[in-house]
Amino acid sequence: MKCPFCGFVDTKVIDSRLGKEGNNIRRRRECVDCERRFTTYERVEDTLPLVVKKDGRRESFDRMKIIGGMQRACEKRPVSISTIEKVVDRLELTLQESGEKEMDSSRIGQAVMEALKNIDEVAYVRFASVYRQFKDINEFMAELKEILAKDGDRG
Repeated sequence: MKCPFCGFVDTKVIDSRLGKEGNNIRRRRECVDCERRFTTYERVEDTLPLVVKKDGRRESFDRMKIIGGMQRACEKRPVSISTIEKVVDRLELTLQESGEKEMDSSRIGQAVMEALKNIDEVAYVRFASVYRQFKDINEFMAELKEILAKDGDRG
């Protein structure tokens, strides 16, 4: 492991601990040359499917892109970053377990919308308004009416 401070390529592991979720290992390392310490995290390499965009382009699944979109949707809402990360963790696990080599972005977006609908309806509407690209106010209102009707069923 290359030292982030001096660039020397020899470091030693001082301490190793299992991560909170049990899916990574936290290691404290010390540079053999400059003797500074730093932390690294080791986890199994994900085998996630490629994401097929609407225009046919393919790109790697980007966890941070999903988190960023969800954070924007949840801005000024009572939704913690840990809740968002748990949703993305579950999504990644589902994608890994699917065994598929490619997946349409629409399926991923739909999964995020479903999760947001259960977490915070305002965040859901925000995300849906960007993701679905409503053509006009009538489409947007139809979505809101559907949410309100479901809330009436729950009440």
